[in-house]
Amino acid sequence: MKRFLGMILSVCILLGLAAAPAFAQEVTEIQFWTWRPEDVDFYNKTIAAFEAANPDVKVVQNAIKNTEYNTILSAALAAGDGAPDVFMSRAYGGLQTFADSGYMLALDELMPELADFSDATRRGATSITDGKIYGVPAVSQTMLCYYNKDVYEELGLSIPKTWDEFLQNLEACKAAGYEALANGTKEGWCCEFLFGGVGPSFYGGNDFFDKVVAGETTFVDPIFVDAVQKIKDLTPYMPSMYEGVAYTDMQASFINELSAHFVGGSYEAGYFGSENPDLNFDIFAVPGEKAENPAYVSVYADMNFSIAASSKKQEAALKFLRFLATKEFGESMVNELKMVSSVPGVDVSANPFIARVLELQANNTPYLFLVGFRYEQPTGSSLFQAEAQSLMVGDKTAQEICQSVQDGIASYYAPFQK
Repeated sequence: MKRFLGMILSVCILLGLAAAPAFAQEVTEIQFWTWRPEDVDFYNKTIAAFEAANPDVKVVQNAIKNTEYNTILSAALAAGDGAPDVFMSRAYGGLQTFADSGYMLALDELMPELADFSDATRRGATSITDGKIYGVPAVSQTMLCYYNKDVYEELGLSIPKTWDEFLQNLEACKAAGYEALANGTKEGWCCEFLFGGVGPSFYGGNDFFDKVVAGETTFVDPIFVDAVQKIKDLTPYMPSMYEGVAYTDMQASFINELSAHFVGGSYEAGYFGSENPDLNFDIFAVPGEKAENPAYVSVYADMNFSIAASSKKQEAALKFLRFLATKEFGESMVNELKMVSSVPGVDVSANPFIARVLELQANNTPYLFLVGFRYEQPTGSSLFQAEAQSLMVGDKTAQEICQSVQDGIASYYAPFQK
């Protein structure tokens, strides 16, 4: 009898074990693509935190080289098979292309929390075709001027409040044997971000931006031509043979304390600090002619998180997107990546640099060509970058390059065709 009962018990145990998988929690695996191989460890930590709170979802990260990302992503989304479920998406015109192709899921009704994001951050994730939001805004970038605090202390300099004071500081640094300004012009996009850091305080920031987008003024407006001329006026303070100085050369010069200033984006801070932990730097907005006029900084949305319209796992993808919209994630972006998070309500007190960026953003204006004129070809950015290189080496005047930019955009931009 005992032997019989033992057999029955063994059978029950075996049946229970066989049936166990049927009661186990089902796990949905989603693919997450980024263009940030340098941030793989950060996103692995993010994914681990998400999976701990959502054990029914597994996230697999695929980090692709920045310069290859758009081509690979576009091909995958077009094919459907092998496409990611969640992916980093560009902002403005970059997002528009994918939205118009039907590759992205509109999130307006699926994520009511997007209403809490600022208008400026949502703009980078919004289609100008249908007005829908196709991504969770992730980070913003700000164009400003870095300066070496030790050099300023050595030379008795203070943060300039006018353009003349800025030039005087540059002159003092040059006289002391420093490269006054690290910026070079070998790559056209470096000319655009130089102008993004210098120009707005001269063309009037938002007032000009709103008028030119509406077609109420043009890029040959004398106030804009004067703003463009200002970057040409900086050439005496740039490195020797600046026309051959590439982006990485600029970074190295400032990091190694050969240069006293670097006009660039807030995205540089994390790299500067990691390459030279002893580098004592801070930032300011490049001022205009008068101290009483606002010193503007150009700001743009740099990245969104989106869901592929072709994804068969949109419910799980949406869970992950909601996690990427939390304050906890936003604060990790600030503290670990030294980026300005787009998530509302993020505490930046632990990062003085980001707090300073946000302080400067009190006078912010859209990064002109990226935000307003990168939706059709030729883009405002491509036009300005090529023309600005000609300006900086003296082949063209500011008036001439502004006319070329105006003509190129007017070839398709309806407000300029009135």
